[in-house]
Amino acid sequence: MLAVTILGNNSALPAFDRHPTAQIVTLDEFLFLIDCGEGTQMQMAKYKIRRSCIQHIFISHLHGDHYFGLIGLITSMGLLGRELDLHLYAPAPLKELIDLQLRVADTTLPFTIHFHPLGDEGVLVRHEKFQVSCFRVNHRIPCWGFRFEQVRAPRRINPEKTLQHEVPSSFYDRLKWGENYTTKDGRLILNEWVTDPAPKPRSYAYSADTSYDENLIDKIKGVDLLYHETTYLKDLGERAIQRFHCTTHQAATIASMAGVGQLIIGHFSSKYEKLDLFESEAREIFPNTILALEGVSYRV
Repeated sequence: MLAVTILGNNSALPAFDRHPTAQIVTLDEFLFLIDCGEGTQMQMAKYKIRRSCIQHIFISHLHGDHYFGLIGLITSMGLLGRELDLHLYAPAPLKELIDLQLRVADTTLPFTIHFHPLGDEGVLVRHEKFQVSCFRVNHRIPCWGFRFEQVRAPRRINPEKTLQHEVPSSFYDRLKWGENYTTKDGRLILNEWVTDPAPKPRSYAYSADTSYDENLIDKIKGVDLLYHETTYLKDLGERAIQRFHCTTHQAATIASMAGVGQLIIGHFSSKYEKLDLFESEAREIFPNTILALEGVSYRV
């Protein structure tokens, strides 16, 4: 299962009950946090995201609306007694900022933060079930996007056949990953007898803050779900260029050229109260477009 839960969908300023950028990627039993704008941990509490399950955090760049909530989240994890290691992938200068904030507060965390500075494009995390890679995007300061991919999808449980062969539900998770089952009396139940083939591995790309850049296409090509910023409506193309952001038509054009399955648009400027036009304009170019709405989980 692959899903994206939006915690914040606005750009630099919180406005109209919209929050700066943050989202949770759920990939099977794993949770990942992408960006951590102001108020992220409040949004996590509101939408019942278990922060203790997050082992990997990815920060795209060091504009405040993408990381000002991070030190608060990290500190709260410590206050709640977290002991599990945390892996943080971010631009190199962020480590100095975090170390300073912890030092001046005389804070010692009960868990270890493994800091991974972003640099070269390529794979950041490789696991038997998934991999996460990064790629550069074209913003005013160094900025990265992220691509999440299932290495292989879990097989589908066939409830009738598992009942017939007396496989207990407690073994289902192991069945999903291809294991056979041995009954108490020693009979071998082959995995293929009680499961159906896995679907195609799923993928998601987060493009972060960027101006219109066709170099992005090869990096996100063919993903099932793409998040692309649309800070402005199509009539503000010149402003988008000046501020290294995108319009609705530009984001939709990238999605169309990259052959993605579905496009989520977000990072809305606080100059807009209503968002309906963002969706309708993007759909003029790429019909399978939806708005990034806070609290909503988009499942691939």
